[in-house]
Amino acid sequence: MTAKLFRSSFFVGIATMLLSMILFMGVLYQHFSNQIVQELTAVSSYLSQGMDTLGSDYLIHLDDSHRITWISPDGTVLYDNWKDATQMENHLDRAEVTQALNAGSGASHRFSSTLSERTLYVAQKLENGEVIRVSTTQPTMLNLLFSMTPSILMILFLSMVLSTILASRLSRLIIKPILELDLDSPADGSVYDELAPLLGRIRLQNATIQTQIAQLGHRQEEFSAVTDNMSEGFLLLDPLGHVLSYNSATLTLLKAPSPQDTNTTYLTLNRTEPFRKTVELALNGHKSQHIQIIEAHHCQIIASPVLRNDVVAGAVVVLLDVTAHQQSETLRREFTANVSHELKTPLTSISGIAEMMLHGLVKPQDIPEFATDIYHEAQRLIALVSDILRLSQLDESAPNIQHGEIDLYAIAEQVVSRMQTSASTQDVTLSLEGSCAIIDGAPQVLDEMISNLVDNAIKYNRAGGHVTISIQNLDCHISLSVTDTGCGIPTEDKNRVFERFYRVDKSHSKSIGGTGLGLSIVKHGAAYHHATIGLESTINVGTIVTIVF
Repeated sequence: MTAKLFRSSFFVGIATMLLSMILFMGVLYQHFSNQIVQELTAVSSYLSQGMDTLGSDYLIHLDDSHRITWISPDGTVLYDNWKDATQMENHLDRAEVTQALNAGSGASHRFSSTLSERTLYVAQKLENGEVIRVSTTQPTMLNLLFSMTPSILMILFLSMVLSTILASRLSRLIIKPILELDLDSPADGSVYDELAPLLGRIRLQNATIQTQIAQLGHRQEEFSAVTDNMSEGFLLLDPLGHVLSYNSATLTLLKAPSPQDTNTTYLTLNRTEPFRKTVELALNGHKSQHIQIIEAHHCQIIASPVLRNDVVAGAVVVLLDVTAHQQSETLRREFTANVSHELKTPLTSISGIAEMMLHGLVKPQDIPEFATDIYHEAQRLIALVSDILRLSQLDESAPNIQHGEIDLYAIAEQVVSRMQTSASTQDVTLSLEGSCAIIDGAPQVLDEMISNLVDNAIKYNRAGGHVTISIQNLDCHISLSVTDTGCGIPTEDKNRVFERFYRVDKSHSKSIGGTGLGLSIVKHGAAYHHATIGLESTINVGTIVTIVF
């Protein structure tokens, strides 16, 4: 800045000096020109008086300091003290002569590019109509400058030296307060008044910067709070793969320790080939994703490049725990396979019997028996389809399910009344305990839940066993429990009995029938009512299923 101020001051001084010199010489040149014109006017006046008094003899005794020309009214040159009048052309077209003939006097000037001189003319009309003209030459401004070149160069040199000294001192004096300025406290220190607007701007800028820093800090805290509470992992990398930002979920999903080095790379978090290739593709400008199994957890890695003006400026890596999704997908595939198997079995039986009857391979007396088999298999298909549709409705929380305040004890009474015959057939005692219990629920769904629990308790019970339905009003909840004295459920199967089509004893389950979806309907019905399910079971002792609303 000092050099810039020095150059500016120096050139301003030189430019001011040169401009002043040019203007001064121009004013002097014009002043001298006017003086010459006045002088020529006075001389022409004297000459006209002398000529009017003494005639042409008056011209003979004059000196040659000025050029004198005597011109007749028709423009013929009668006399010239510098040239031969007989050799001169007619002067009637000269401006000063024309003015003198018309107005009594005239003046003009002409420039000679050959001689680089300016000639001034003043003409006066005599009493007899003739014209006397006086002229003299004047050097041009350029000639004048050339003649004064040594003096001008000396003045210019002295001006440059003086400008250098003054500009250097002035630039130091101007820059000194700025160099000594405390930007954190611009009001402190002595500065000249011209810096007051600058100091005001600096104070305002400092306040703005502090506000922006506070806002950035607040936003950083908010960003950290959001990302740290995300279940998804977030990883931001620069073009070289250095970690710029991450959240705690990233370390949890990758099972990685917290980086100790601020210049760490993504390889310190996970060095497996799938993770490395996914990130490398993003750093090369290609979006990629991969599902990686890390300690029994399925982690989906999505890496996207960050582009700035079509140039990769880094990468964003998002990590998702898709274990539940993968498990759901596995269950879906198992469910599809089980449904196909469950549907295929009765359909194969019906198709086989129908084919035998079609080809006349069934005796007339055996037709009722085969028709009964077809009926039972068809009923099994209907029950299976009904259970699947009910599960679908519960999964989607179908809006057409009737909902309202109902008495859970009353629904249980209806189920007990309806299933007494089935219990008696199996030699099982069925009983209901409790009292009125009002809940907000779907009567049809609750009926199916209780029916499935009671049906399983009867089917898997022993001869002479008991099934007890208990309705209890707790402090803030209502409890429904179904207790049986059946064969019980092994410990390893307790977590899976609510899965669709899962059977503990497949051979026994085959013999007693059922679709394998009863407990799944109970589970989904409890979820529909935002209830919890508890299961207690002991082999050869019995099972207790409790639902708390």
